[in-house]
Amino acid sequence: MRIISGQYKHRLITPPSNFKARPTTDLAKESLFNILENSIDFESVKVLDLFGGTGGISYEFASRGCTDITCVELNYNHFSFIRKTAAELSMKGLKVIRANVLKYVPACAEKFDIIFADPPYDLPQLPEIPQMVIDSKILADGGLFIMEHSEKNKFDQMPQFYMHKHYGAVNFSFFKNGDD
Repeated sequence: MRIISGQYKHRLITPPSNFKARPTTDLAKESLFNILENSIDFESVKVLDLFGGTGGISYEFASRGCTDITCVELNYNHFSFIRKTAAELSMKGLKVIRANVLKYVPACAEKFDIIFADPPYDLPQLPEIPQMVIDSKILADGGLFIMEHSEKNKFDQMPQFYMHKHYGAVNFSFFKNGDD
């Protein structure tokens, strides 16, 4: 896994071989961030990365200048790896929280401009996550929620649905909060 662009461009991140996480592919990450770069000032947004896994999405935001990133991961080994990698790269704006996302989101009192979620594709609650995020009111007005999922999930009937993109087996559904 590598960091695609920004301050840490081309930096290789090698999680232990026993990791259960499925990192977002480099092609999908590059395509996602190409979309975001056209509409977002990375230095001014507050980001929430749910189901952090290897931390790849959080590292991409940090590499592009985002200084307020919260990454939530339940698995202790993954949590420790993300925290260690962020420290090694001196990513001071990346806060890693060990928590169950399904409990964290409804209890969270903060608001975020961008929320990214990459739950395990076989998570039984996966279809409910977009509505849970919207209902929790943690997405700021005009904010963007991005959900990574397999092709079997469809979210285009939700009122907040904005667009869908797919890159190989990786699918992203985008949701907007408000008219911005």
